[in-house]
Amino acid sequence: MSGDAVGGTEHHDFDVLVIGAGGSGLRAAIAAQEAGAKVAVVCKSLLGKAHTVMAEGGIAASLGNAWSEDNWKVHFRDTMRGGKMLNHWRMAELHAQESPERVLELEDWGALFDRTPEGLISQRDFGGHRYARLAHVGDRTGLEMIRTLQQRAVALGIKVFMECTVTELLMDRTGDEPRISGAFAYWRETGRFVVFKSPSVIMATGGIGKSFKVTSNSWEYTGDGHALALRAGASLINMEFVQFHPTGMVWPPSVKGLLVTESVRGDGGILRNSEGKRFMFDYIPEFFKAETADSEDEADRWYDDKENNRRPPELLPRDEVARAINSEIKAGRGTPHGGIFLDIASRRTPEFIKRRLPSMYHQFKELADVDITAEPMEIGPTCHYVMGGIEVDPDVQVSSVEGLYAVGECSGGMHGSNRLGGNSLGDLLVFGKRAGDAAAAYAAGLGDARPGVTDEQLSDAQRTALVPFDPATVAEGGTTENAYMIQQELQQTMNDLVGIIRTEDELAKSLAELEKFKQRAAHVLVEGNRQYNPGWHLALDLRNMLLVSECVAKAALARQESRGGHTRDDFPMPDPGWGAKNLVLTLDDTGAGVDLAEKPLPQMPDELKKLLD
Repeated sequence: MSGDAVGGTEHHDFDVLVIGAGGSGLRAAIAAQEAGAKVAVVCKSLLGKAHTVMAEGGIAASLGNAWSEDNWKVHFRDTMRGGKMLNHWRMAELHAQESPERVLELEDWGALFDRTPEGLISQRDFGGHRYARLAHVGDRTGLEMIRTLQQRAVALGIKVFMECTVTELLMDRTGDEPRISGAFAYWRETGRFVVFKSPSVIMATGGIGKSFKVTSNSWEYTGDGHALALRAGASLINMEFVQFHPTGMVWPPSVKGLLVTESVRGDGGILRNSEGKRFMFDYIPEFFKAETADSEDEADRWYDDKENNRRPPELLPRDEVARAINSEIKAGRGTPHGGIFLDIASRRTPEFIKRRLPSMYHQFKELADVDITAEPMEIGPTCHYVMGGIEVDPDVQVSSVEGLYAVGECSGGMHGSNRLGGNSLGDLLVFGKRAGDAAAAYAAGLGDARPGVTDEQLSDAQRTALVPFDPATVAEGGTTENAYMIQQELQQTMNDLVGIIRTEDELAKSLAELEKFKQRAAHVLVEGNRQYNPGWHLALDLRNMLLVSECVAKAALARQESRGGHTRDDFPMPDPGWGAKNLVLTLDDTGAGVDLAEKPLPQMPDELKKLLD
């Protein structure tokens, strides 16, 4: 009975259940609702607190408002080259073709973009993009996007379950192939369990950054969608590719890792080491030399005159800039707090900075007592985004599990080995709509032949969620563990051994440490009751964090080359053989670890190959 509490557990029925209320989740929910489905959104935090608001710079879309030469073909080429050709070509194609329409749709729904003097949507420069193509709202684009999508979702009457965490996906295994039948969750405030029956589930849960010590990610990013999909039988790809954003705050310690938007460099900011040298000219890779300035004069002309010449090296793709910064710091040319200087104060007027970068101005003024209009910022690489995720069909975003879809950061394939700045928000919109349309059509096509949920499934899910409260189970052997200690040690291990520069020995050691953490996590004991119990919440999150961390480390050990967000010190160059295949991860037979297999890249049509010449 929908909405009734049966046996102390709430039960709800929907056609489409969206897990996650960020940009991709809301766009998927809107599409499904407009297609006639009964839709619900479940989110761990409050509506409006999604990590999408951290995407400050803009939405990459070839509107052609700044450069008439820009079009989807150039955007496709930039995306493939930025991902070092490991992207799923079809996803990159769809994204480049459809992102302009999705941006204009946001504008129709009330998004207030910055404007050119002619009244068109303003577009700014970003790393790896040939032309200025990021539609933006100052440096608060993600916030405006969430506001607009929320307003649309509320107007459509979409049901939202806030502060509600999903612990298991429910499966119907009565037919030839398992299929999704819903999700099991609990209210974070009361600990009361909730059952959502739904034949279509869309994962929109974001990333995995909280497995790392220094990260721009918020507390929700514990790899829930990745792990839930694995346990349901889906596969993950590209998990070795973790993007370390070049610019995160390094001081004070309380905000270390907090994002400093790429817009600072897009609007003229430059990088200097402790000796005052603009060092990025020393790190231009061969792949980008033909289109990257090799002198300060040439780079400055690009900023000041907007001539169609070679871009500044600060606007190389993020993986290239992050590695350069890391090299300067390791060489002893870092700032007093272990970072690098990002300077826009000497390049732009205070009025320009406050108008174009209001959030950054207030962020540094309030948190670090630094006036970015008068002095440089101290920044350093921070774990920001995972290119890997749930393997999906590029056109409809369905996984290998019937009824299970994935969008946004928890899906894999679109960005290859490295994501270009600005491609994230377009990704959310393009594939959010496609997933919502497909999920609604699938649910409608089932008619009365919907998958079922058994009492045994619900009992198992409830028992698993309550294990941390049971001393008789977790204290077997006479020892118990603290969830916070394991999380702290996990984050340090991932930071030290699976970070921006990797080696075979360190990766092998990380996998051994992860096995120890998994054994210890089985003995985590939580005190108190289910109401207002963050220790319990973390104990459940740890299952997901450890599983996903194993995926990252195992794939990173297997890929013996350096490409995009994956840098091996013992294999420092890209390898054409590795550039022709993905690594696919699935849950092993024990259900506690992962298996890894190689899979050839999908073949790109000849007409698209020509665009890359």
